[in-house]
Amino acid sequence: SGKVLVTGGYTNSNSLSSCEVYDPPSNTWTPVASMTSARYYHTATLLSSGKVLVTGSHSSNSLSSCEVYDPPSNTWSPVASMSSARRHHTATLLSSGKVLVAGGHSSNSLSSCEVYDPPSNRWTPVASMSSARRDHTATLLSSGKLLVTGSSGPLSSCEVYDW
Repeated sequence: SGKVLVTGGYTNSNSLSSCEVYDPPSNTWTPVASMTSARYYHTATLLSSGKVLVTGSHSSNSLSSCEVYDPPSNTWSPVASMSSARRHHTATLLSSGKVLVAGGHSSNSLSSCEVYDPPSNRWTPVASMSSARRDHTATLLSSGKLLVTGSSGPLSSCEVYDW
């Protein structure tokens, strides 16, 4: 729709569950339904269906829980949890409509990856990256492979992930 959904965050020592939508043509912000869990250091991925998948978080610990926002009904629904709790990870929409979550942080930096299939509401572990990464970037290449770069730590290496 061209609108921007902003989810959660952190303020005054508290995680937020609140969400807002920004409409660029009217330059307005509108509060929308809050997430079922307060989250920060999470990801939000626009799915092919127009819904938004939110994964992971940092609170007192990393979270494996996920939820989906449906803009037309302005509702959040919990979906299957990831196999690993994570924050500071990447979530990339693949051409198949699935979402690849890579790396992140739980009690340590992670190299593990998993794929979410929205129609089946299932997470499947896939091959790990060669290096543990958090606060990294992931770029989907036209080949369908994922270019993963950097990490806090610092890690200056890059890898092409052929999931």
